[in-house]
Amino acid sequence: MTSTLTYSELVALLRAIFLRHGTREDVAALLAENCAMCERDGAYSHGIFRMKGYVDSLSSGWVNGKANPVLEDVAPAFCRVDADNGFAQTALALGRDMAIEKARANGVAILAIRNSHHLSALWPDVEPFAQDGILALSAVNSFACTVPFDGKSALFGTNPIALATPVAGADEPLVFDLATSAMANGDVQISARTGKSLPPNSGVDAQGQPTTDPRAVLDGGALLTFGGHKGSSISMMVELLSAALTGGHFSFEFDWSGHKGAQTPHTGQFILLIDPARGGAERFGLRVETLIDRMKAAGVSRLPGDRRLEYRRRAAWHGIPISHDNLAALEALAAA
Repeated sequence: MTSTLTYSELVALLRAIFLRHGTREDVAALLAENCAMCERDGAYSHGIFRMKGYVDSLSSGWVNGKANPVLEDVAPAFCRVDADNGFAQTALALGRDMAIEKARANGVAILAIRNSHHLSALWPDVEPFAQDGILALSAVNSFACTVPFDGKSALFGTNPIALATPVAGADEPLVFDLATSAMANGDVQISARTGKSLPPNSGVDAQGQPTTDPRAVLDGGALLTFGGHKGSSISMMVELLSAALTGGHFSFEFDWSGHKGAQTPHTGQFILLIDPARGGAERFGLRVETLIDRMKAAGVSRLPGDRRLEYRRRAAWHGIPISHDNLAALEALAAA
């Protein structure tokens, strides 16, 4: 059995949960919007599924729900934010205007976020930049749950990378968001809860043997990178950009063992912004449109993000379906 909530109703419920568990008003508003976007758009491994992890991380004292991030202007095309052990979305909101201003002035800008926690999908971070005409690329590392190619133990996170670009003649930008692991860790957790097997070549068990059992991956095992050594190299790049460059933790460096239940990784985030008008070619959005048209002519039936946009349109018309059990769990968190 399911109930149906409007987007604004879901945001209000999630906001109440964050406020109840110790965040400041602005933090609660940002995180509620972010989580509701993921649920609305069918990114279920980062939607309401994550709320218990948020709450446990806050309740354990692992993350600062009332953090005061500090924005640092360090170079003409470079700014940084120390997130004060708070959520990355709050740090991004603080640094966004300066980063855009630098990208417009210089053609390019980097926003480096450190001392931050990120538990969501990455596309909500980059999509708004493309809606403002800016090409945006972001990478964020996470907790160690992925074994490098030819390695023996988990070292990298799922380490997603996302790109958002304006498109001429389109209502929405073109956005992709993918983990450099074979699949998202949240999807492994969902598979374990629902009793579903993982696709082959997704992970290994505690003995390093290939497995399709999600519980074996979660209980001392690890995910594999996508594409073997190629995905492993990209995952390494994410560690370098989002941790080594920003001053954040590598996926293997932080210790949350003293904070029972905490699930938010204490790492860093890298964001690159480019003003496409500086590229020197004809209008960039038209070039993107040309590429998309040729992809469709080549037989591509679904572009990156198409499924997410279809869920978004469906939610606008029919609301967001949430099972009675999940709704009851959210209401309990709001009242706890």
